[in-house]
Parts: sequence; structure tokens; C-alpha cells
Amino acid sequence: MAGETTGRLIGHFQNIAEEQHGTGWSELWDNGESDLWDRGIPSPALTDIVAERRDLLSPVDANGVRKKALVPGCGKGHDAIMLALHGFDAWGLEISETAVSTAERYASEQMQSPSPENFARAEVGSGIEPGSVRFIQGDFFEQDWKVNLLGEAVKFDLIYDYTFLCALHPNMRCMWAKRMAELLKPGGLLICLEFPLWKDLKSPGPPWGLQGVYWDLLARGGDGLIEDGQGERPFPAMEHVQFVCELNHKPARSFKQGRGEDLLSLWRRL
Repeated sequence: MAGETTGRLIGHFQNIAEEQHGTGWSELWDNGESDLWDRGIPSPALTDIVAERRDLLSPVDANGVRKKALVPGCGKGHDAIMLALHGFDAWGLEISETAVSTAERYASEQMQSPSPENFARAEVGSGIEPGSVRFIQGDFFEQDWKVNLLGEAVKFDLIYDYTFLCALHPNMRCMWAKRMAELLKPGGLLICLEFPLWKDLKSPGPPWGLQGVYWDLLARGGDGLIEDGQGERPFPAMEHVQFVCELNHKPARSFKQGRGEDLLSLWRRL
């Protein structure tokens, strides 16, 4: 089944130009094919770290103001909803209007009666008053949705990436890293559930293989195009590096699609 899903995605995008990939994802939503990537629950790895590392991931700042979280390519909204239930004011961003409508309906149910999967195993609820969750249609790389949503100056405290970078053509990876740095406030956190790490970097996508790609993009300031080997690229001047890695480990729980190789990395915006 996994192979059929991957083959369907690769085939769908095979003859679509890079600049039209957003339209390609919208078509899949409109055709009712979101089951190709929807996991049905929030990310267990993210749920666990939010519950267990409140020293790093407090939902409020020193003044008691709720922190703002963003989930680009949020799909049905599982992760944005979970973050809201743990006290963040969360936004989910999707390229598709159909996706936004779907997420809004799902959120209205979950915020009233959350599924147990929204909490870590040791939790009975989060013990924190929920924040808000909202969904917006827009292109991650454009400015209009963010200006309309928060204003030009406001930035996010937290961004979560899972199955978003791997959905983008490799030529867009450098743009992804630059945009993440633009959207995060200094000191803000980018959490990445790195997937797929089992897939050959030269194999077609989506999903595109990402072994070593996050490190190249965020720690080294590279372009993420490392098919010829990670060790051959020169380390950039530090002024080009906008993130520092604070955590990188294999999570105790993750989705079966990761084949036991998923890594959870946490990056602080300099």
C-alpha cells in the first residue's frame, strides 16, 4: 500500500512544472485524495516533546502572552490542533481551499472533544488552558497571507515541519530555509520530524528523500542538494547560518511510514 501511495504521488507530479506544484497539491485535495498522505492523528513525536520538554516549549512567554505556532502544509490540521490544545495560538497554512475547509470542520470537533492521540501517554489532558487554532489558505513562499493574518512585523515563536519539505521539489529547499528564517522571530524554534530518511536522495518524489538535508540547510547554510555526498560541500561562513541545532534524536514514537529512521530535530533561530 505504501508503494502504491508513493507511486501515485510521483506519477501525479511527473509532468507538472515545479512552479505549478502548489496547484498539483490542490488538485489532489479537490479530488478527495488527501488519504495519500494524511496520517489520521497528530505526530506522536511532536506530541511527546511538547508534553515532556515544557522547559523548551512553554506555550506562553515571560509575560504570560501565548506564543504563536505555525504548521505549513498542515493538511487536516492534526498538529496545529494538538499545539492549540497544549496552549499555543496555532495557525495551519494550506495551499488548498478544500484543505482549509476540511481542517476547520475537524478542528471544531477536536477542540470540543479532543481525541486521546492529542496527548502524550503520561498525560491526562495537557493541564494547560487551550489556545486558539485557525487555518488560512495561502502559498508558504508568498507574503500576502502572513501580512493579512498577523501584520508585517509579527513573527512566529514556533514552526513545525513534517511532510512539508519532503513534498517540495529539491530546487526549492534553499527557499524553504530562507522563508523559515523570515517567519520565525529571533530565538524562535523550528521543529522538524525528518522524513523520509530511508529513501535514496536520487530517487524521484514526492516524497523526496531527506537524509542529511536538514543539517545541510540549517546547520551549514547549504542548498540541500547533497546527492553527491554530505562531506564534499565546504562549510559556509557563519554569517550565512541562521539556525543552531539544540536537539537531534530518534523519537520514542513516530509514524510507521518512517520505517524506524525518523529523527526529531529542534533548531533555534539566531
